[in-house]
Amino acid sequence: MTVRDTERTVGVKNESTVQEFVLEAFPAAQHLGGLLFLVHLLAYLASIVGNTVIILITWADHRLQTPMYVLLSTFSFCECCFITTVIPKLLSIFLSGRQTIPFPACLTQAFFFLFIGGGIFFLMAVMSLDRYLAICKPLHYASIMNLRVSFLLVFLCYFLSFIFFTGLMLKVSQLSFCGPNIISHFFCDLGSLIHLSCSDTRSVEIHFYFLTSLVILLPLIITTIAYSNIVITILRLPSAKERQKAFSTCSSHLIVLSLMYGSCVFIYLKPKQVDRLDSNKEAALVNTVVTPVLNPVIYTLRNKQVHQALRDTLSRVRLQK
Repeated sequence: MTVRDTERTVGVKNESTVQEFVLEAFPAAQHLGGLLFLVHLLAYLASIVGNTVIILITWADHRLQTPMYVLLSTFSFCECCFITTVIPKLLSIFLSGRQTIPFPACLTQAFFFLFIGGGIFFLMAVMSLDRYLAICKPLHYASIMNLRVSFLLVFLCYFLSFIFFTGLMLKVSQLSFCGPNIISHFFCDLGSLIHLSCSDTRSVEIHFYFLTSLVILLPLIITTIAYSNIVITILRLPSAKERQKAFSTCSSHLIVLSLMYGSCVFIYLKPKQVDRLDSNKEAALVNTVVTPVLNPVIYTLRNKQVHQALRDTLSRVRLQK
């Protein structure tokens, strides 16, 4: 029996003694705490403001109350919730240097990170299908997609994510944690947390790997098929100007999708995650900082219809004053 197995066996016999965890964050950059706080605060505020503008404009202008923009505004709301599960705690670490997080708070953060993140992946697949129907099947779009269907799809995305990760978190909460309590990450990453357990975690690790693979790969396959058909349809457009405009929009979307899927595949879909925890932190920053800032610009703020709705809304506000 190895030392690791012995520790786990002992841990099963004893109650969890770890009451809090230490988020190691970025130890090599501790001397840059003030600068890192400012950079991440600005990125967080930019993402919150950009996504909030999208939500408000969508619900303020009746012209944008269509399935496409309802999905986009829902996506923006989910992005705000997603980064809020991670960034405020990271900001407090940079500002105060306090790296500890209570055990229940750590489990809660890990659950909401996975639950909201999983829902976002499913939602991106739904948005890809919506674009596929609008571009490749325009005559059937209105009969298939409406507000009721879009709300139902959003509910289904988060219902599936909730069901998947609630069972996993219940398993993790039953593990014993006897020490050490240092998580080599800037938030309570579930992979890092499972590694710290002194219980036998093989079944939990398999469960975790299976769920993350399903949540990432299934939407990825759907999105790839949808955008492949979209590209084929665009290539058949008779006008070069129309093709250029369509490719400009699609390429922007694909950049964000590539960043999100690429970083998550790197983090979650390789075995023995512990061997690359340091690189996981950098990859996780892409999902928690970079793409939430880019998404408002890529998905809607470059859209002429949104620009017009924003100008009309601001004009109405000025007239009311």
